Amino acid sequence: MQERFYVDPYQQTLGTVVLRHDEHGLVLEDTLFYPSGGGQPGDTGTLALADGTQLAITDTRRDKETRDILHLLASDTPRLPPGTPVTLTLDWARRHRHMRVHTCLHLLSVVIKAGVTGGNLTADTGRLDFDLPEGMELDKDQIEAELNRLITQDRPVRVQMTSGEALQRQPELIKTMSVTPPLHLPEIRLIDIEGVDLQPCGGTHVARTGEIGAVTVKKIESKGARNKRVVIALI
Repeated sequence: MQERFYVDPYQQTLGTVVLRHDEHGLVLEDTLFYPSGGGQPGDTGTLALADGTQLAITDTRRDKETRDILHLLASDTPRLPPGTPVTLTLDWARRHRHMRVHTCLHLLSVVIKAGVTGGNLTADTGRLDFDLPEGMELDKDQIEAELNRLITQDRPVRVQMTSGEALQRQPELIKTMSVTPPLHLPEIRLIDIEGVDLQPCGGTHVARTGEIGAVTVKKIESKGARNKRVVIALI
């Protein structure tokens, strides 16, 4: 299966064929739907059959054992036989907001120089948890101002590839303390925000920081002795 969301995260439609459809979900020859992972929700959208029938894709997940991408349809949808031609249409408005928030979280990890212990995002908000010394305070207004400064610089966002072996020699690039990248793989994606940040990530991102748009820091809260949660939102 070719995962088109890595080749071109801006692609919105795709013609492909069914490989398998069972109780676990629908597996296609190619897909542009991102499966839930790394704190980013799975994509939604529609699937069109040759006769014009439209079926809703309600979620996208990756099978933990086979690594296949599973497109989830309504439980009463008839099983589609292998070889059935279909056309995928992404819920682009939702995905694009995920891309904006996800890229902003990379900038947040630059503004707050501490290990990241967790994170999550929706189409409207995103959050990172930081490992900070007890008693250390964060300035909400200062963080918000710095985020928006980096956004308005409109820096290019590009993908680089490295190997697990090479990444082990650059441990400073791994910011997430709770999840270690798959260092056994020969290829690992790095997201490069020009002149600002370089870190491994398997999500989808915008092409330039200016595309994020203005953001606000909604709240900062303690989640333990050393854990501070920072929540950002698109405006």
